[in-house]
Amino acid sequence: MFTYNQLQQFSYQVFKKMGCNEDNAQLAADVLVSADIRGIDSHGVARLIGYVRLWDAGRINPNPNVRLVHETPSTGVVDGDAGLGLIVAPKAMGIAMNKAEQVGTGWISVKNSNHFGIAGYHAMMGLKQDMIGMAMTNASPLVAPTYSKERLLGTNPIAVAIPTGVEPPFVADFATTTAANGKLEILQRQNEQTPNGWVQKADGGASTDAHEVKNGGALLPLGGDREHGSHKGYCLGSIVDIFSAVFSGANYGPWAPPFVSFLPLSENPVGEGLGHFVGAMRIDGFRPAQDFKDHMDNWIQRFRNADPIDPNQKVQIPGDQERLMEKERQKNGIPLNENVVNDLQELAKRFSLTF
Repeated sequence: MFTYNQLQQFSYQVFKKMGCNEDNAQLAADVLVSADIRGIDSHGVARLIGYVRLWDAGRINPNPNVRLVHETPSTGVVDGDAGLGLIVAPKAMGIAMNKAEQVGTGWISVKNSNHFGIAGYHAMMGLKQDMIGMAMTNASPLVAPTYSKERLLGTNPIAVAIPTGVEPPFVADFATTTAANGKLEILQRQNEQTPNGWVQKADGGASTDAHEVKNGGALLPLGGDREHGSHKGYCLGSIVDIFSAVFSGANYGPWAPPFVSFLPLSENPVGEGLGHFVGAMRIDGFRPAQDFKDHMDNWIQRFRNADPIDPNQKVQIPGDQERLMEKERQKNGIPLNENVVNDLQELAKRFSLTF
């Protein structure tokens, strides 16, 4: 088991070795390890070696000049200057929140960025200022649209964080695929198969092989197949792609840059880097903030007290599972897969650090 501080400090040191300044290294480490403490192991320190490899390949600017290149009072486009998405997305969210403070709402589409960790981190930034936060990103094209053999979309997550009064905040953070690619990576490390409906073969046939994407297969949209609503997951993933990249001028669809450094970039890109979309809304732009939070508490309490199918399994609110995992891991530590530990030890040796 490892503590949050151990993983955060080690990640910080690695980002410093990559050339990040003090503030950027601290921010990147905070975003990264927020995934581990919340139980989203696929997007935490397991990704650290991937970021280093992208930096080795010349695709990461450790100290980007994150700047607005187009704006209205409530909207804007940010150029991430090829920075780590872990750095670019929080800065873009800060701009969105500043706009919301001024005019009630702020929406920022981002281009020229990279993988931004868990979407929930960026959405949750607005909670302390009584704002609803939203974050989404397009990603490596690993997902086949319904009825397609081709991989044209990413896992394209969406996160929405809503402030409350006495209850914990409502935090929905989910991929628009049946499972995120990081979940496949975890199964691969554990030599396990996937459940039905996660992946398909290169010819479109059903599969439960966790390595199927490496064999030319694809991840499936949320729902798995048409009969179970995969067309709805396809729609959600498409919306994320358009908001994140077509709005901003980033690469979209099959042109989105891959996270793994050994795969080549598109020879005919349609934009710059990866795209994100973040937004903030002041709740007092709709009704008095305390009224809203009181009714959110009431909403949560009613749903949480829904009559359960199994008396031993209460109905959860979006964010409950991650919040309970954070509490448990703060107390007992964060477990890491053996292969992830080996990767971190490899980084420690390379950069003359202690892990």
